[in-house]
Amino acid sequence: MGDGTASSSSSAPSTVVDIEADVFSDDDEDGYANSTSTSYLTSIASDIRRGIEENGRIYAAYGMHKAWLPIDDAELDRNDLQHCKFTLLLENRLFLAPIADSPQNILDLGTGSGIWAMDVADTYPSAAVVGVDLAPVQPSMIPPNLHFEIDDVEKDWLYPRNHFDFIHGRELVMAIRDWGRLIRQSYNHLKPGAYLQLSGSVPDFRSDDGTLPEQSAYVEMGKIYFDMSERVGASGKEPMNWKRYLQEAGFEDVVERVYKIPTNPWPKDPRLKRIGAFELEHFREGIANVFARGYTDILGGDPVYFQVLLAKARQEVADRGMHSWVPFYYVYGRKPNTTSE
Repeated sequence: MGDGTASSSSSAPSTVVDIEADVFSDDDEDGYANSTSTSYLTSIASDIRRGIEENGRIYAAYGMHKAWLPIDDAELDRNDLQHCKFTLLLENRLFLAPIADSPQNILDLGTGSGIWAMDVADTYPSAAVVGVDLAPVQPSMIPPNLHFEIDDVEKDWLYPRNHFDFIHGRELVMAIRDWGRLIRQSYNHLKPGAYLQLSGSVPDFRSDDGTLPEQSAYVEMGKIYFDMSERVGASGKEPMNWKRYLQEAGFEDVVERVYKIPTNPWPKDPRLKRIGAFELEHFREGIANVFARGYTDILGGDPVYFQVLLAKARQEVADRGMHSWVPFYYVYGRKPNTTSE
């Protein structure tokens, strides 16, 4: 979910929906209706704004594929907590790619609450930052060089080619069906010499000292995630293939770094201990967001069994004697300075 002032002057006319202030507010819905020629457009705007409610959660109503993550306040809180965790993981950096000192155009794919895009826009006032997501859930008080757009990044992009100095995507959980295509499309829309960076976790929970039982409910939760993602064609193991995809698309100087995120505050190192505390909170209070819609809809599972399993996993992961961790992948690459385009 999105960013910036890279608006009509920096992108070609498209079906992308710009999120302007108050367009989707309840107070202005009638005014918005009067600005369109038909009630049909008003209905579309209202549906996008409201989303779809299921089992007490709100999900995006826009996009090529069914969304498996909610877009309500609880999910936005999870998004912001994750941002704090990842920033701490990178020792107060927002990304790893060695981009230019004064980037002009930055694109954030699946921007969520918009928190990364806002921090980047503040850090690089020279840049027009665009954040893209399926739902208009971002705040209206944002840096002047940032705007948000509603679009599905798996569709054909209508931005100019050779346009962006940096394209960023983080934790696009069960959202992308064809990573190779997305990476090739990113390549086409980057300037020569510009960077693409992707990052994401692979919940193949591990420990280095044998303290994570193989038959634990916690490990089973990870297996359920992989089963769901494979079933819908958005494999949760794809981050392990990103490096190869970037190389096949033509990127140079491709770098892959895998971090170990502790799953509770078991490390002695103070920074890792804080990261573990964030991850524990994320799992215990936020992970149900990922599974709530998918476990029964995708796998046909028993929701009662799942709630029992989740309660057991939450109890297990709080045990500091279990020195488990989850791998988190950062992959970035540079488009060559000279291309055949």
